[in-house]
Amino acid sequence: MVNRLSVLVKGELQRLNKYNMTSVSVLVAIIWGVILFFVDSNILEYLLPLVLMMDATMMAIMYVGSVMFFEKSESTISTMLVTPVSNKELLLSKLIANTLHNMFASALIIIVFVIFKDVQLNYLLIALALVISTAFHTLLGIVMAYYQKDFTGMLVNIMIFMFALGIPSILFSLGVISGNIWEFVLLLNPIQAAQTLIEGAFTEYGFVFDYKYYFSLGYLIIGGILLYTLIALPRFQDYAVKESGV
Repeated sequence: MVNRLSVLVKGELQRLNKYNMTSVSVLVAIIWGVILFFVDSNILEYLLPLVLMMDATMMAIMYVGSVMFFEKSESTISTMLVTPVSNKELLLSKLIANTLHNMFASALIIIVFVIFKDVQLNYLLIALALVISTAFHTLLGIVMAYYQKDFTGMLVNIMIFMFALGIPSILFSLGVISGNIWEFVLLLNPIQAAQTLIEGAFTEYGFVFDYKYYFSLGYLIIGGILLYTLIALPRFQDYAVKESGV
């Protein structure tokens, strides 16, 4: 299984590159590098966690959703159905490949910030936060792709997801909205959970590890396991069969 999975992951990474997702990641890093020339150093402690949060959440969903749409249009999965690989292996390969790809994209952004602004962060904690956050939202993107009829519909739903869950999280992090009610409601927001984990790598800027950090950690890990076992894996066969036209 390990050998088959490694081959599948390699294929998924090649497919991401084929569909220019790697080029998009490099372009995003370059854009942030240009923007940094005009950013005051005092706001970097707020800016970088937000950038990484968007990359680990919205971009993770968009990358995997786009690849699955292109696979659907090219009938790639129908070919894989006749090979001696299981649905579990196919799904895990997508999860692992998208997480690795997104880690590469996030690493480029971090490198840009470190080079231009000498940002200090805990690399172990940021790696942990990005892996967990990206894996969860990759699974979420896979599940969302199961129910999309076309690429435009997928993009619209991603934007709705970002506005509904991302904007409140960003406003709360910036202190625009506050209060115990918002704090309690946002505990159930996966984007806010990702933001909390990412901020945990910036302890130099005064981040305090409290119940919200550990709740967010458990929420994304347990939630990801449940999302995988209860929805993503059981529904994969239906998606593959529907995609293949059988």
